[in-house]
Amino acid sequence: MIAYLSGTLLSKNPQSLVVDINGVGYQIFIPLSTFYQLPDEREKVSLHIYTHVREDTLRLFGFQTEMEKKVFLLLISVSGIGPRVALNILSGMGFEELLSAIVRADSDRISSIPGVGKKTSQRITLELKEKASKLVGGIEIALEQKVEIQDKEIYEDALSALINLGYPNKAAKRAIQIALDKDQEMNIETLLKEALRNLA
Repeated sequence: MIAYLSGTLLSKNPQSLVVDINGVGYQIFIPLSTFYQLPDEREKVSLHIYTHVREDTLRLFGFQTEMEKKVFLLLISVSGIGPRVALNILSGMGFEELLSAIVRADSDRISSIPGVGKKTSQRITLELKEKASKLVGGIEIALEQKVEIQDKEIYEDALSALINLGYPNKAAKRAIQIALDKDQEMNIETLLKEALRNLA
């Protein structure tokens, strides 16, 4: 069972990518959240992988972070939700917003994603509320630990600027964190540019 792959990014589009590993090209299906964080083609890429095996098919689903994969696995544990639908849900809203909606039992927000019906969204909130609550707690702890080792003033200034531009608090925090994961030594101007690129 393939759980992680690292190689050269040959091609990419919003639905999938191809990674060259020792001369073998692996097609990997991805959510939009992962697509936005991919490097340029011909550069190295590493992904957390879920291997979906059926009688007639074997498909790989890739994620930039382990947390995205965990949320994906939660979704496909719900009756009637397969990997394709789970990817569609993750592409329709970030995993942090999705977890928040599940914890709040906001099935209307989830059903607003194209292809997700009312009954499916209600099943998601009903079956995953407890598990989602545990993941949300883990995310908050991880973010707090990362911020402690970064320049809090720059972080807060960037967050304030993005909120003033009209971006939701959680989306702004996520965009800043993605930028800081690449380079923790950014000044405020560079950090804002990277964060805005992540929000585009």
